[in-house]
Amino acid sequence: MSTLAHWCSRRRFAVLGAWIVALVALAALAAGGGTAFTDAAELPDSESATAYALLGESTGQTGTIVWHTDGSAVDSAQVKAKVAEMLTKIKDQPGVRTIASPYDKAGSAQLDTTTNTAYARIVLAAGADTTPVTETALGYDSAGFDIETGGQAFTEQPGASHGTEAVGIIAALVILVLMFRSGWAAALPILTGVVGVAASLLLVMVASHVVDLAATSLTMGALIGLGVGIDYALFIVNRHRKGLLSGRPVRDSIADALDTSGRAVVFAGATVIVALLGMFVVDLGILTGMARAAAVTVLFTIMAAVTLLPALLAMIGHRVLSKRQRAALAAGAYPIASHRPTLGFRWAALIDRAPWRAATAALLVIGVLAAPVTMMRVGDADASSDPAGTPARAYYDLMAPAFGAGFDASLLLVAQAPDAAASAAFTALATELKSVPGVAAVASAGGNVLTVVPQTSSQQEETADLVHRLRDEVIPAAEAGTSLRVYVGGATATSIDMSDALLGTLPLYLGLIAVLGFLLLAVAFRSILVPLAGALSNLATILVGLGAVTAIFQFGWGSQLLGVGSGAPIMYLIPVLVVGVVFGLSMDYQVFLVSRMHEEWTHTRDNRRAIRVGLTETGQVIAAAATIMLCVFASFGFSGERIVSGIGIGLGIAVLVDAFVVRLTLIPALMRLIGRANWSYPRWADRITPRVAIEGPAETPAEPEMATARR
Repeated sequence: MSTLAHWCSRRRFAVLGAWIVALVALAALAAGGGTAFTDAAELPDSESATAYALLGESTGQTGTIVWHTDGSAVDSAQVKAKVAEMLTKIKDQPGVRTIASPYDKAGSAQLDTTTNTAYARIVLAAGADTTPVTETALGYDSAGFDIETGGQAFTEQPGASHGTEAVGIIAALVILVLMFRSGWAAALPILTGVVGVAASLLLVMVASHVVDLAATSLTMGALIGLGVGIDYALFIVNRHRKGLLSGRPVRDSIADALDTSGRAVVFAGATVIVALLGMFVVDLGILTGMARAAAVTVLFTIMAAVTLLPALLAMIGHRVLSKRQRAALAAGAYPIASHRPTLGFRWAALIDRAPWRAATAALLVIGVLAAPVTMMRVGDADASSDPAGTPARAYYDLMAPAFGAGFDASLLLVAQAPDAAASAAFTALATELKSVPGVAAVASAGGNVLTVVPQTSSQQEETADLVHRLRDEVIPAAEAGTSLRVYVGGATATSIDMSDALLGTLPLYLGLIAVLGFLLLAVAFRSILVPLAGALSNLATILVGLGAVTAIFQFGWGSQLLGVGSGAPIMYLIPVLVVGVVFGLSMDYQVFLVSRMHEEWTHTRDNRRAIRVGLTETGQVIAAAATIMLCVFASFGFSGERIVSGIGIGLGIAVLVDAFVVRLTLIPALMRLIGRANWSYPRWADRITPRVAIEGPAETPAEPEMATARR
């Protein structure tokens, strides 16, 4: 790494120019070719997938246009004429296939004269722009004639972020200025992180033409990349400043920073990438696409940290220090042995004196924050939980009183009836379904397809229970003794199947990353107990993040403040992304903390001193890095999009707890209690374990006044 640092320092303008050229080239490609993102989720091997296959996927997008009259009957001649004119104009819009009017004979179920509400079903071609349809429909909205659009076709899919990350970046800049007292030192981590993220997101936009990627990949890449990118650069800048303050020449200090903290950055970033790519175990196409995009973003932030950052550091020289520090350095006042204990030193001393109490308090905090995860329910949120005043909520408020809470949660029962006996059994099933608890209505959708409307909305647990009851009890009883085969599909059933598929693979994913974390840390530190504590604490942090998501977004404790509405089930994307990203970030802090401890242990063979020095020297930068990442993640929490907000808030709380409770409290306390056994490693394992130097050789710093008793 020192060779790379010297090369980038000498050719700093060439390195900067290469990054600028790369950004311009990628921007030109992205602007010229546009994007080809897809929101189509690849269904797992499930019953709903079979139902869709039998239907031939030829129905396109289905939506609803609902109207409510006040002062005149919804079936009056005047209203009918107005609606007929509106539907005729909508039918002429591009992409519109069919419209089913409630005033046709077959659409009587779409009309409720009691509440003066009616709706039309509209089918659009897949990918069709719904804006002209919405504008045409809302153009007829007037006093006494309320119109709303909703359903799958009119549901806005979360896409790229809406600039909320700028708030996080500004907050990060303020924290860095307060920490370094230097505008250049504060700006460099921000600049490096932004450049790495920008280049990677442009590449993702270009790659969307080749690989199936969802539009949310851009938001996920920005969210994760900004957090880790700023942090990685921060650790290197902090180490470089220490080198300068000890009297090292600029280029040598850059080389030392890259050979120590730079190594840790590469190792930590690699673990994040591996954790993200581990999402392939879940085997859901939209998730693996996001994982690929996020992994590319992390890779670019690493590249920026180890190439662009050294070049920029060489350009600004000693201006990375504050004016006071530069003046003291010019006067030959450095290095200075400070006798004033820092906050990090005092915290390390507290952990050293009371490890049992520190560990107990940390475990108590983790337990309380993680407890809600035991009640987490995975599923889709529907319009009933959207914020009041939004179009989706207004649509729900018109439809639900007239047609029941399950109006938009219809199930499709698709049958294979190869003979007369099977057809008779299917007819009998249609009659029996009307008396099944939880069923509001049953109607034929043509051919061997039935539409079953639940009494409850798609996000309610009773609807999932109904799907399982139909599949496990009602339909098997109807099929018995015949060749009839009936499959339950529809958007609601698909969501249930995807949630079940996730919950089935999530334990495997958790186990995989726990083992992976243990092995990576064992290779890095040649220890058994330190990696074991790290892997288990990583799982604890993950549970804290999921617990926070459950409490806020499922229980609704504060979700209204975030602008995402009331409590609802957790979208299946959120747990997997939180698990993968939190694992990687937890590994980051574990590597930065323990690598400094391991460095000190290698020099002194004093476990207590190693813990104190490691905690003292890395505590401030870990705390600052976590606070910065919290700001970045929390800024996405106010995006107004439930999925993005859930991921941002879950990651933000997890990172905060991981840094302050787990890494700076629990891990040092446990290592203090374990003693010298922290660094024990079997000889047979040592012989077969590859040697990876996370921290290069570094000088042993003088420790502030404190007893150095060995253990």
